[in-house]
Amino acid sequence: MKELIKFIARELVDFPDQVSVEEIEGNQTSVIELKVAKEDLGKVIGKQGRTARAMRTLLSAASAKIKKRTVLEIIE
Repeated sequence: MKELIKFIARELVDFPDQVSVEEIEGNQTSVIELKVAKEDLGKVIGKQGRTARAMRTLLSAASAKIKKRTVLEIIE
């Protein structure tokens, strides 16, 4: 899951070297924290949050296959 989010984010932003993804795992839920450069924050969120929503949809579909809940948090 972490690699999926990292790949998508790196393709969207202008500064791919500043993309960092951390995964905090729990028993049933994992939290993925995505950090990007301040200038790229709007590109990752998208108009009206559409890009972020699409990333969360892909993440939930991929995590459903392994029967685990995964949450994406975009950190400023």
